[in-house]
Amino acid sequence: MTTRSDAHGGVIHDIGYRPYAGPRLGRRYATRSLYVQSLRAAFGLGRSGKSKVLPFLLLGGMAAPALGMLAIALFAQLDEMPMDYPGYLASFGVLPQIFLAAQAPVLMSRDLRHHVVPLYFSRPATRGDYVAAKFAAMFSALMIVLALPLLLLFTGAMLAKFPVGENLLHLLYGLVAAVLYALVYSALGLLIAAATPRRGFGVAAIMGVLMISFAVANITHALNGGFDPARASSSWAFLISPSTLVEALVNQLFGLEADNFTALQAPDGAGTAVFTAVLLALAAGGYALTLRRYRNV
Repeated sequence: MTTRSDAHGGVIHDIGYRPYAGPRLGRRYATRSLYVQSLRAAFGLGRSGKSKVLPFLLLGGMAAPALGMLAIALFAQLDEMPMDYPGYLASFGVLPQIFLAAQAPVLMSRDLRHHVVPLYFSRPATRGDYVAAKFAAMFSALMIVLALPLLLLFTGAMLAKFPVGENLLHLLYGLVAAVLYALVYSALGLLIAAATPRRGFGVAAIMGVLMISFAVANITHALNGGFDPARASSSWAFLISPSTLVEALVNQLFGLEADNFTALQAPDGAGTAVFTAVLLALAAGGYALTLRRYRNV
């Protein structure tokens, strides 16, 4: 006869479960994996085919003019490349901006929209690691977009047997400009993208900030006598826009296009220090505010 205690008692079955006893790769591995996954996502790798169209189209759009200039330099037997390296980035700067606006929400907004951000923080990676990985991925993606045409221009210069030393020096100028563009764009773009889970809002907001600030900077510069070489004070207007800020600072630091009064130039002396400080403040401030945003997620 079964007693009352036997009828309501529990039975433990041994199903052979064994806890994980292997190596735990830890926080650094998790952060590195998030960086690689985010960098791949910026170019649509590992996603559907249509996700790859825009980033690679923009990458090709940045490289195509450089290839054209390469062909012109070779067949026309020019003495130098038709465009300098930093000037190339300034002339086609709208393409990296579109890339940023399209891909920054991919890195940030999707995780917010699908409510998976807390899952990342359930692992060893911290909120600081998450923001650092996303920032590094966006910075790396922009550097690929910005540096590829510069390397193509340098290759063309070498094939055309232009002076190696001069072109190498100006290539370094261009790479410094690329780093500054990528640094500021990444900080501002990710901050804006992290503010909304809706990708469309993020795209519109990033393009709006970049385009409107660019227009306001140029209008303010023109209204303050920007085309008069004696009115150097109008150059302070370039602080308004991230793109004009970087372009004017690079031109001033390296003495580029100094003979062209229509070129964007930061003010001499203390102005250069102010432009540098503002650029660093934008980058550091954008990063810090993004980090603060994820402390509340």
